[in-house]
Amino acid sequence: MTQEKIEHRVRSFFSERPYKSYNPAQVRKHLGAYGNEASRYVDAALYNLLERGFLEQTDDFRYRKRIERSFAEGKLEPVQGGGWNVVLDDGTSLELNGGEVKAFAGDRVKVALQSKGRAAFVETVAFTRPEFIAVVVNGGGQTYLAPQDPRIKTECVPLWGKGPRPRKGDKVQARIVRWKGEKPEAEIVKILGTAGDHEVEMHAIVLEFGLPTEFPAEVLAEAEAIPAAITPEEIARRADFRRILTFTIDPEDAKDFDDALSFQILPTGNFVVGVHIADVSYYVKEGSALDAEAYERATSVYLVDRTLPMLPERLSNDLCSLRPNEDRLCFSAVFELDKNGELVREWFGRTVIHSRRRFTYEEAQEILETGRGDHAQVLSTLNRLAYKLRERRFAEGSINFETDEIKFKLDETGRPIHAYKKTRKDAHKLIEDFMLLANRRTAYFLSTGGASVYRIHPAPDIDKLWALRGFVKNFGYELDLKDAQATARSLNRLSRAVEGKPEQNIVHSVAIRSMSKAVYSTENVGHFALGFAYYTHFTSPIRRYPDVWVHRLMERKLLGRPFPGEERLFEECKHCSEREKRAADAERASIKYKQIEFLSYLESGVYVGVVSGLTDWGMYVELLENRCEGMVPLRDMTDDMYYLDENKYQMTGKRTKKTFRLGDMVEVEVKKVNLLRRQADFRLVRKIG
Repeated sequence: MTQEKIEHRVRSFFSERPYKSYNPAQVRKHLGAYGNEASRYVDAALYNLLERGFLEQTDDFRYRKRIERSFAEGKLEPVQGGGWNVVLDDGTSLELNGGEVKAFAGDRVKVALQSKGRAAFVETVAFTRPEFIAVVVNGGGQTYLAPQDPRIKTECVPLWGKGPRPRKGDKVQARIVRWKGEKPEAEIVKILGTAGDHEVEMHAIVLEFGLPTEFPAEVLAEAEAIPAAITPEEIARRADFRRILTFTIDPEDAKDFDDALSFQILPTGNFVVGVHIADVSYYVKEGSALDAEAYERATSVYLVDRTLPMLPERLSNDLCSLRPNEDRLCFSAVFELDKNGELVREWFGRTVIHSRRRFTYEEAQEILETGRGDHAQVLSTLNRLAYKLRERRFAEGSINFETDEIKFKLDETGRPIHAYKKTRKDAHKLIEDFMLLANRRTAYFLSTGGASVYRIHPAPDIDKLWALRGFVKNFGYELDLKDAQATARSLNRLSRAVEGKPEQNIVHSVAIRSMSKAVYSTENVGHFALGFAYYTHFTSPIRRYPDVWVHRLMERKLLGRPFPGEERLFEECKHCSEREKRAADAERASIKYKQIEFLSYLESGVYVGVVSGLTDWGMYVELLENRCEGMVPLRDMTDDMYYLDENKYQMTGKRTKKTFRLGDMVEVEVKKVNLLRRQADFRLVRKIG
């Protein structure tokens, strides 16, 4: 190795790490330069590059790449415990110094580059969300706007226009105009009404996330113009399933029914199960106004009290709803299964069906449990097959982690009078297992046709898995992370081990957070959580735009037509993933608000909960009965001075050595509720056990 080559390697080493500093021994170790001669070459290279100004030396005699004073732009992100980072476009993260930062989390900012991976705030380039929701408050004789978004940590000064002024306690939509003084200035866009009113709060969430509320007139007109009648010519082009037993199983309050099952027994003793999905792509044509609006929305949004549908009601609740005793057009995946649930053959194509019965989940579950009722034998057989599919899925690596879904019973004013956990029973799982089968086999069928739409779930980051391993070890559980299959089996053992225990929800939640997020993509990397090499979304085109595309790709594959280019599908997958995240965030916001509102109405009393989070400023507790969460502030735990031990996931008293760990059972009282911030403070009564 020559001096010239060593110098080139040293230059490359520092170029790849522009904000880090190293001593000579570290450089030699990274380059694998061992022995006296190699060490001398590295030392000489460091000296030469220092002399030529490529490197500079720190106060502690370490070397780093010299960076001229320059500027960069990136996204502002908060640091846990305080402070800010700026993430540049290339992924580099810089720590902001302690100067004043006139921007909010997520904003694009300009910074001046400094040494050692640090930077100084210069200005805000663009407010990510210039419009925000706030409550009008008074303080110190001044009127301010208190933002609803917890990422906006400062009040704003209102700029009054010519319109009516809101009153104290009103909720408003505002727009940030500038930030020159101590606080940002904002103009009032719309007065929503009195904070705390149900309609005002739900409307505020819709506006906060930029959700569409009404369909354009052109879209509604196009939907209304679609003929309701199914012509004999269209029926002739399809497989006719109208004489085959077909039914739907849906929630009691469902207004649209986009999937149905059909059932037959063959002379061989095998079973034919049809998964029939509303043929949305037949009605929503590419290039139409309906299609453009559906793509823009990309998904239906389900808030606590309302649905913001992807398609107009003419389609979602009528033409594409598989209502009983009506002929309906479908795209179907039909499977022949033996008595062990093994797939014998499959068929995909367009069909016409006639549902004989609409079951609610509760009705179907009662029939499964009692063995009595309409089509009891059919439901029992389907349930037995679903169990076989489920067992095989878990044996092949599917991970069985679930978190409770919270539902509310609202009175006529929208006030939550009851919060409860939704229980998933066999009737729910039966439908789920056949939908998973259809989605899985559809993805495989499309995989040879060209660029396709997949629902992917990348394998978790190994560092997150090791962190999860350390977390569950505190509860006495072990994880085997030697390979993907061992990890999946180990996670399933963990799921079974915590079932019914106080720590179940917190372990499930932390495990799910350690996973990657499922997204839509043209690049198939499989679905880690389900253990599927191929997976897509075929079964809900009424509420998910990617499913519409999958139906269109199915048609092209069956007719031998070319698929669209990958670049177009890739961009549409990206858009739909972003819209899905927006919808999920809005749904969580509506649930969180109703949970906090529900706590505000709770009668005084003691409630049992589980420690769900620990921070330097308090202990979060989730009530077992309804999963509403609040915080016990550290300042209120006056029996001792508690400190957080992050490595052990526990809070410990310095004098008493009393500990509170994630998953511990406690009794609490509701002390204070802040509807604006969607926060609740609890008072600790005692630790249980």
